[in-house]
Amino acid sequence: MAPGVRLPGSLLALCAAGALLAPGCRGAQGKFAYKLLRDLFANYSSALRPVEDTDRALNVTLQITLSQIIDMDERNQVLTAYLWVRQAWLDAFLTWDKDAYDGIDSIRVPSSYVWRPDIVLYNKADDQLSGSMETNVVLRSDGQIMWDSPAITKSSCKVDVSFFPFDGQQCRLTFGSWTYNGNQIDLHNRLDTGDLTDFVENVEWEVLGMPATRNVITYGCCSEPYPDVTYTLLLKRRASFYIFNLLLPCIMISFLAPLGFYLPADSGEKVSLGVTVLLALTVFQLLVAESMPPSESVPLIGKYYIATMTMITASTALTIFIMNIHHCGPGAKPVPRWAKKLILHYMARVFFVYEVGENCKSPRHPRTVDGRASKEEPHGMGTGWAEESPGGGSQARGCPRGWCLCHHDALLRNVGYIAGCFRDHRAAQRRAGEWKKVAKVMDRFFMWVFFVMVLFMSVLIVGKAV
Repeated sequence: MAPGVRLPGSLLALCAAGALLAPGCRGAQGKFAYKLLRDLFANYSSALRPVEDTDRALNVTLQITLSQIIDMDERNQVLTAYLWVRQAWLDAFLTWDKDAYDGIDSIRVPSSYVWRPDIVLYNKADDQLSGSMETNVVLRSDGQIMWDSPAITKSSCKVDVSFFPFDGQQCRLTFGSWTYNGNQIDLHNRLDTGDLTDFVENVEWEVLGMPATRNVITYGCCSEPYPDVTYTLLLKRRASFYIFNLLLPCIMISFLAPLGFYLPADSGEKVSLGVTVLLALTVFQLLVAESMPPSESVPLIGKYYIATMTMITASTALTIFIMNIHHCGPGAKPVPRWAKKLILHYMARVFFVYEVGENCKSPRHPRTVDGRASKEEPHGMGTGWAEESPGGGSQARGCPRGWCLCHHDALLRNVGYIAGCFRDHRAAQRRAGEWKKVAKVMDRFFMWVFFVMVLFMSVLIVGKAV
């Protein structure tokens, strides 16, 4: 369209409404848009607050849209998030009559052209102090300005890992003006919650909500009130990864500790099994400690590891004590009466501990009575060498009895000494066997005790996940 040519009134209305896309309409809109831009910013300054009465506060509304949680650094307590920040306010010096400009109701100009509120993230934890991205603002004929800008923010977040990995976190994002007080800028939240419609799901964290609250705080440095808008990001950890990679291996390893009591004492692997399990749990404990912040609160999984390691340490110490009992030599004292009655009689039956050839229905009777040797003696080990003759008399082998008693007293004393040594040897073996049975019963007892303890702790830790 040539300069200076006016369009008919109906065509102007259609062009203003966007109904026609003809080159004439686009040219008319472009001409009036350039004229509008020149007229608006001819005597405009972006350095001053755009209000006609400087004693009145300028209303600014804020809306946050959470797009993505990039990272949650528990050790450094920093939340990295991708946000869309929308700010809206009224600029009293950027209004126009849209009928005078071919019906143009809104234009988009660089944000640096207009005055902008210095809204910043108070709890920012980034070393870069730059603000939001330099995007365009939408300027309407009534002076309303809307500024949408994306931002990747790093904010400080107090992380409580007491119930890790079944914990939830509350991270606050506090926005407010850095230099304008409440008498100059009145900041409000547009909605009661943050916008989560375009949120990209995070693999580790589940977002439960993002409520917004407005606060008016008077700081110690200044007497004027400073309003701010705080968005509280409610997060819940997805614990599946930690259950399958940290918790279940620990539970399975901890169930190996009671089995150390079931190993035979002569195998030589009872103590080494407990030490191996203890070292494995120490490795898992170090993995958890590397990702947790150094704080007074111990994570729940860390408490479980410590309790399990304490239990395994106790089981290893008890194994050493029981092995010492098992290897009591022939010179050991006899088993006390109370131990015989409690351990060898009652507890052995409860835990089904029997000697070779003995069962629960027909227990093997001891070959001694009241701690003395039985009347049975091995062949040729009697106290005398006399035997009955076929006629019913008693005579010595090969010589008359009187002659043997007179001439072979030394031989008889030697035979008696050998028989006594044999009886002492059998008594020592019997005492050693009783101590071995005591050790075996104690092994079974502590095996079931530690099985119950491991099961109880595992149920407690898994119950937190439900």
